[in-house]
Amino acid sequence: MTVRTRFAPSPTGYLHIGGLRTALYNYLFAKARGGTFVLRVEDTDQSRSVDGAVDNMLRSLEWAGIVPDEGVLMQDGVQSEVGAYGPYTQSQRLERYRVQVRRLIESGDAYYCFCDAERLQAVRAAQQAAKQPPMYDGHCRGIASEEAEKRVREGASYVVRLAVPRGETIVIDDEVRGRITVETDTIDDQVLLKSDGFPTYHLASVVDDHEMRITHVIRGEEWLPSTPKHILLYRAFGWDAPRFAHVPLLLNPDRSKLSKRQGDVAVEDYKEKGFLPQALVNFVALLGWNPGKGETQEIFTMEELQERFSLHDVNASGAVCDLSRLRWFNMQHIKRMNPQQLVEAALPFLQTQEFFRVADERYTHSEYLYRVAAVVRERLETLAEFGVEQAAYFFARPEISDVNMLRWKKNTDEETRAALSHALTVLRAIPEDEWTREAIERELMEAAGEKRGDLLWPVRVALTGAKRSPSPFECAWVLGKEETLERIVQAIDTIA
Repeated sequence: MTVRTRFAPSPTGYLHIGGLRTALYNYLFAKARGGTFVLRVEDTDQSRSVDGAVDNMLRSLEWAGIVPDEGVLMQDGVQSEVGAYGPYTQSQRLERYRVQVRRLIESGDAYYCFCDAERLQAVRAAQQAAKQPPMYDGHCRGIASEEAEKRVREGASYVVRLAVPRGETIVIDDEVRGRITVETDTIDDQVLLKSDGFPTYHLASVVDDHEMRITHVIRGEEWLPSTPKHILLYRAFGWDAPRFAHVPLLLNPDRSKLSKRQGDVAVEDYKEKGFLPQALVNFVALLGWNPGKGETQEIFTMEELQERFSLHDVNASGAVCDLSRLRWFNMQHIKRMNPQQLVEAALPFLQTQEFFRVADERYTHSEYLYRVAAVVRERLETLAEFGVEQAAYFFARPEISDVNMLRWKKNTDEETRAALSHALTVLRAIPEDEWTREAIERELMEAAGEKRGDLLWPVRVALTGAKRSPSPFECAWVLGKEETLERIVQAIDTIA
């Protein structure tokens, strides 16, 4: 069997982090088995569709490294469809759904329902008052087919409902949750075709999954109550059902369902805040999946995830989305980048900063930026920190307005000036072609002797104007000999 999975988002807004995980699991499962990953757009609820949402989702998936093999995808920046089983957008498949609904009506597995909203509300209210689960009461199920067809021809408003058989047990062998049984007496006669002629999710997803040869449906556990209805539809059509896998909900730290009210949930939000795609993918992959009993590896590349992913290692319980863990993952992946890769990734964030836009050219050329990246890499949690919290002093000479910052502990102005002057002499003696981190550290450490703070603290503050920064050796190496000496002279002049 050739594995075919699908991700079928609704174009209702930005790609949710939960949607990213669903797409990722489908993608990994297919890739691990040499299969095909399909992207289908489920836009049958036209009232909720948002202009540009599909483009945004496709770009977010592409940014994350999850590119569909088939279906709706971006080609040279333009949305298109690729594959033999299209259209892959449900609003373009309406006639297919009507044909299949007609089959169900003729076989008796579905029926026309003419109940208006007022009647349905009254039935629901009565059931709630009687503490019964709200379900359609089957009022139109007994209408003779000839009478129902006559009403349709006369223009009566209707929906089409699934005729759920009673007194049966539906068995679901879920790849994540194991065997689940559901009694059909608890299943509602679900609407399949709405009064506007559009199918509901239940009908459209079953028809599409069959026609697109989907072998495994991997989706969130919120769809688990719908699965018995889908199995009944497969049976009514005489089609083989795919394998189902329902992955756990994503939860806030307080174990409530992850929602916009409690923080960022859109992939776009994380991208804009400077998270790497590989870090977000790594983080999301482990929200419900682990590499196996006894395994301790936490940092994965996409290729490693493809090799290791298995539905049998997905947990059934909810997964807590702890953003402090995401920051940790991001830091680990930043550390794995070489300076050139880091600069390429961080440059869009640097370019938004005024200090970078007005910086002297000597601060903005590639080789200089690579040196900055080599120094700040170990300290970054996000790309946005490259030019804001961690590296601004590398692009503009700091103004030391508080002379007290230069003093080490209780040292006097004279002692501080003497230390800086000594450092100046030492650094001037290093030849330009020997200006390396190792040489700078060796010479300054020898000059400092046992009282390292007396010398190294004022030098570091003179170079950065900050109480926290990389070591003075690293800063001096990045800045270069000329700028380093000029900043130390400036600091000496600052001391009265």
